[in-house]
Amino acid sequence: MSAELVQLNFHKIMQTRAYTVIVLSHGEKRFAIYTEPSVGKALQMHLTGTPKPRPLTHDLVRWILKGLDVKVKQVVINDLQETTFFSRLFLEQEKNHTRHIIEMDCRPSDAITLALLTNAPVYSTRELLETAIPFEE
Repeated sequence: MSAELVQLNFHKIMQTRAYTVIVLSHGEKRFAIYTEPSVGKALQMHLTGTPKPRPLTHDLVRWILKGLDVKVKQVVINDLQETTFFSRLFLEQEKNHTRHIIEMDCRPSDAITLALLTNAPVYSTRELLETAIPFEE
């Protein structure tokens, strides 16, 4: 049985010295994923077009994927255990006229960052969306 997926929108990012909050939404429902400040800084630099003095880890991963002709197909945030979110990263590569899809476990913060860098869609399961604690402004 496959889970129903709903597309999420990147709502906003908030940063403190101790953590970063990534707020995702679908319709009126918003929920937050917390991660370390370095991820938030990388996201903010990308979203604001701030030049980076050196490539960051997510840039390196994006360039490696591009060099191997691998596309970030989608991200699916698929589980929530206590306060920890889980996600799957789907990569696509065409080889010898055959399309290969690779699915792997990935921290949501990394997956969301790669999705934003490559303009890939981010989804969640409907069940996760319904059980995630709503984010209030």
